[in-house]
Amino acid sequence: MGFFSKIKDVFKKTKASWSNKLTEIFSHGELNDEFYDELEEVLITSDVGANCASDIVARLRERVNKQKIRTQDDVKQALRDVITEILSEGEEVNTEYPLVYLIVGVNGVGKTTTIGKLAHYYKERGHNVLLVAGDTFRAAATEQLDLWANANGVKIIKNAQGADPASVVFDGIKSAQAKGNDVVIIDTAGRLHNKVNLMEELKKISKIVSNQWGDACYQKLLVLDATTGQNALSQVEYFDEAVGIDGLILTKLDGTAKGGVVLAIAEDYGKPVLFVGTGEKIDDIEEFDASQFAEAII
Repeated sequence: MGFFSKIKDVFKKTKASWSNKLTEIFSHGELNDEFYDELEEVLITSDVGANCASDIVARLRERVNKQKIRTQDDVKQALRDVITEILSEGEEVNTEYPLVYLIVGVNGVGKTTTIGKLAHYYKERGHNVLLVAGDTFRAAATEQLDLWANANGVKIIKNAQGADPASVVFDGIKSAQAKGNDVVIIDTAGRLHNKVNLMEELKKISKIVSNQWGDACYQKLLVLDATTGQNALSQVEYFDEAVGIDGLILTKLDGTAKGGVVLAIAEDYGKPVLFVGTGEKIDDIEEFDASQFAEAII
């Protein structure tokens, strides 16, 4: 399956939801206030969020008037263009090597699976990958990451359950420097964002990475379960406050009709989506592309 086919498949529920509603409002035939009000409602019910929905409608209305757009196809293309613009306005992330990813997120979002897919993604592109088992709290967390390391044929730095996560990360950084790993992916506990002590642990880990490997390209990525909708926004806020999130990875998009949360995050926090999970297999992860997202849902 090609890249665009995968993306379309991932967003099929969102597309189905939007298409049905858009077809209905386009059937009215006029681009009047009622049309824009109904469009805004469609966007809000798709978890785009009120602020972002209002912004999209305002931009679309301006584009339609300026370009004298009248046909349904042209309006849809204008809407795609507006969505692409909003998703492209966030912070840019430049990837250089050596690259260190600190992967954070709450329980159940698919963090460990995502790390396994990222390991495969970078190994397939010729990089020397190291996994670091920084989740020493959850039973079997290290064992699960160990399975992904074996499946990918990459090294892993680990310690016993209950060990100090920061010390495991320290060992991982030192090992990568000594052995020439140019991609290091650090797992962390599935910490609940309202647990202050766990957030302090994340800050400690992040500080170790910065202090011990200051010349590495260090990025903190938040894994989000798209099915949680607007709740994902609060997770962005809390984790960003703790470690300064550089980008997002979205999982379970194929299980929700509310893929519009991607836009809400971009509008409210300016955080770029870097990767999306596209299935269950080890190679089912793709770099996010704003224009293809817009094409896939409209």
